[in-house]
Amino acid sequence: MLKVMNVSQKEIIDQLKLSCKIPGLLEAIATREIIADAAKEAGIKVELEELQQAADALRAANRLIKAEDTWTWLEKHYLSVEDFEQLAEMNLISVKLAQHLFADKIEPCFYENQLDYLAAVTYEVVLEDEDLAWELFYAVTEGEITFQDVTRQHIQNLELRRAGGYRGIKHRHEFKPNIAAAVFVANPPELVKPIAIAQKVHLIWVEEIIQPKLDQQLRLKIMSQLFSDWLKQQIAQVEIIPHFESDSYSQPVQDLLKIA
Repeated sequence: MLKVMNVSQKEIIDQLKLSCKIPGLLEAIATREIIADAAKEAGIKVELEELQQAADALRAANRLIKAEDTWTWLEKHYLSVEDFEQLAEMNLISVKLAQHLFADKIEPCFYENQLDYLAAVTYEVVLEDEDLAWELFYAVTEGEITFQDVTRQHIQNLELRRAGGYRGIKHRHEFKPNIAAAVFVANPPELVKPIAIAQKVHLIWVEEIIQPKLDQQLRLKIMSQLFSDWLKQQIAQVEIIPHFESDSYSQPVQDLLKIA
């Protein structure tokens, strides 16, 4: 039989404090207010049909296929139907505000930072012996062995060895600077010269360089980043002062609860 435990509002607040989550919570509240104020100033409105689409998107994002799934999710998060509608509306307003502020800035941002959106498909073997790395490099480039032979013989991790050292598709900023410098001047398919970093030597096979394309997915990514940066700037200009029901906190503690 389950034991019933009653938790008060004060206990919830106390736990948030002890978990050191109050600053993040306050920032989230301020973010919501900033978005609401900016949307109002911009004259952004939400139509009923748009709100319905936003609610459907929210259900899809949380895999709420059936009505009972939605009710279970609401109960789990202590939300009412009105709260759910407010959440969907806030998501929609955030998207519309981001579009309003940055729709015309996406292309300039893309072309100004085009190198950052370059990506590469790479395979990698990490060694501890630099002499061995150079020996393997020359053996591959001279056709004595294949890079696949190197991966089979020198990768210890079983799953990585089975994948032939595949490291996936990574954008330029995801590589360490000296590795990026070598990878993105390669002429794929090509094995770049061994790169020594912190007592490790990297043998990297560059399979493909993927040129950036401003498709819908990248547009959304750029707009999201611009909007996130804008929100951080707005938050930095706000002093958030929480007011608790209890006035038992000393002035130093109240000062600590203020964030700029």
